Amino acid sequence: MAPDGYFADDSMIRRVNRERAVALSGPRALLMQAAHPLAVSGLLAHSTAMEEPYERLARTAETMSTIAFGSRDDADRLTRRVRAMHRRVRGQIGQPAGSFPAGTPYRADQPDLLMWVLFTLVDSALVVYQLYVERLSDDEQAAYWDDYKVVGRLFGLRPPDMPDTLADLREYKRAMLEGDALHVSDWARSRAREIVLEPPVPWLARPLLETVNFITVALLPGPIRRQYGFAPIPPAPLRRALVAGGAEYVKRAVIPLLPDRLRLVPAARAAA
Repeated sequence: MAPDGYFADDSMIRRVNRERAVALSGPRALLMQAAHPLAVSGLLAHSTAMEEPYERLARTAETMSTIAFGSRDDADRLTRRVRAMHRRVRGQIGQPAGSFPAGTPYRADQPDLLMWVLFTLVDSALVVYQLYVERLSDDEQAAYWDDYKVVGRLFGLRPPDMPDTLADLREYKRAMLEGDALHVSDWARSRAREIVLEPPVPWLARPLLETVNFITVALLPGPIRRQYGFAPIPPAPLRRALVAGGAEYVKRAVIPLLPDRLRLVPAARAAA
């Protein structure tokens, strides 16, 4: 471990999260989080996450940068504050949502909800990093998950609350996507479509955001993308092929030539 941080410079969490390209994983993670009815109520609807999605993503990125690249004191102070906020949020859902009847209780510090949020960050980062930067072996992906289990503990999860191995994590993903826990509510669907398709940005930035939005929709897991009802044109296979083609160009011809000041996040450069 680094002398004053939770992670060494050669850790997988630093290797992956230092890349600016991984920022493309943020919108995907947020849309996946919102596909869980209790996570929407417990962790998103009680905050400005769905009303100010890009501010939420910026705060999440700042928090993760502090944990991955900052000191233990800073990481502990930040996550302690987040855990205190979570302890204050609890309630019941007012309308039935998928397998959850009206009146189902939730808490923001509920382990299964925290685990789903943690998983969306891990899965989205791995998808984007491997698409735009480089492929990772199973051992490297396992090491990345081991690092994120440290993150999970900082947010209040215990080891039994989290899948132990990479194989267990993949089984968790399969069970969540094929099970009945995920259900995109009308509220989440409406807000998510606004987030992805109608962001309030200056017209000059619109082409760039349209590209990011196209990538976000293409990279969503199929069951979640279908629940959101995103346009089927172009068809999902073509959309994924277009994203993969552009990603291959970025991986081979752009990323290797970028100087660190453009390629890496500021926290990574400061920690180097």
